[in-house]
Amino acid sequence: MRLGVIGYGLRISYIFPEIVSEELGYRIVAIADLRSEELQAKLGSRAEGVRFFEDADTMLEEAELDGVIIGTRCNLHTEMAIKVLRRNLPLYLEKPVATKYEDLYRLKAAYEASRSEVVVSFPLRNTPLVTLAKEIVDSGKIGTIEHVQAVNNVPYGGVYYHSWYRDDSITGGLFLQKATHDFDYINCLLGLKPIEVCAMKSKQIFKGDKPAGLKCVDCEENRTCEESTLKPANLDRGDYCSFAVDTGNEDSGSALLKYETGMHVSYSQNFFARRGAERRGARLLGYKGTLEFDWYKSELKVYMHHEPRVETHVIDANVLDGHGGGDGKLVRNFLECVRGRERSATTLGDGLLSALLCLKANESAETKSFQRIEWNDR
Repeated sequence: MRLGVIGYGLRISYIFPEIVSEELGYRIVAIADLRSEELQAKLGSRAEGVRFFEDADTMLEEAELDGVIIGTRCNLHTEMAIKVLRRNLPLYLEKPVATKYEDLYRLKAAYEASRSEVVVSFPLRNTPLVTLAKEIVDSGKIGTIEHVQAVNNVPYGGVYYHSWYRDDSITGGLFLQKATHDFDYINCLLGLKPIEVCAMKSKQIFKGDKPAGLKCVDCEENRTCEESTLKPANLDRGDYCSFAVDTGNEDSGSALLKYETGMHVSYSQNFFARRGAERRGARLLGYKGTLEFDWYKSELKVYMHHEPRVETHVIDANVLDGHGGGDGKLVRNFLECVRGRERSATTLGDGLLSALLCLKANESAETKSFQRIEWNDR
């Protein structure tokens, strides 16, 4: 299979590390990226046989592709995806699928007019923990889910303030960066339609009066600051000061989601938790029992409410690939979609709904209002 990449960034190079995979049966034959010379130097001999393009249109016209992978920065996802959808090619699309309402509606229209099979990068619903949770929920063992408490305490949150992610005009904010994953797996587990959201966000830590554009290496406090990227624990976070006046993104946020049955979900995310405070997972409560899981512990528990029993399931994290075992399943599903043997397990419809929830959460937080989850013409 001949694959093309639009934006060969860190995420794409991580989940498609091999330019040629005989085992999986694909070859990346074309890359469209403004950093083509830099990429060729970085890939070295692995770039042999790969054509590099300065723009996506030329690559799509000339490369004779079987499928396309999009890994550009977030604000370009929609524009690049529409180019592929118009050609009806199988597409692997990084999240978030859109960062503003205008793009979301443009992408929705293009998807509805296209025959492309689209796999959105939502690895969490593919992980063994969520797969097991879904089996238990669907079995009725703990009863109908009537409340969910979900949390994401991010221990590597500095990356959203030191690197290009600090520019929220590119990221769309951290609901779109992180909660988009969590909203998706919650929707998957519930199998219900979200109808309303209210949210709040705050920026209490990563703010300050350091000059715009300041890099840690040039700061006089770089030996004492806990967030200094000169410290070994922070070396891969980026270059810029996280306490400068040009640092964007909130550093915590919470949302309440109401679903069609009347039940609701509480979700909270935080970007300055460290060490043992890390947590990502959820509690799902039914009348018969409560199910909870945490990716950092790689563990799922079921508490039965009416009998003295607690079940514990431990997933062997040592045998899992990225995102708790979800990345590999995403790649394999996409490749089977290219072959025409499978349908997407994480569709663009799922991506559009999750992005809509995130945009509505942002709007709710900014306007201090409840927001209906519906596709209004804009």
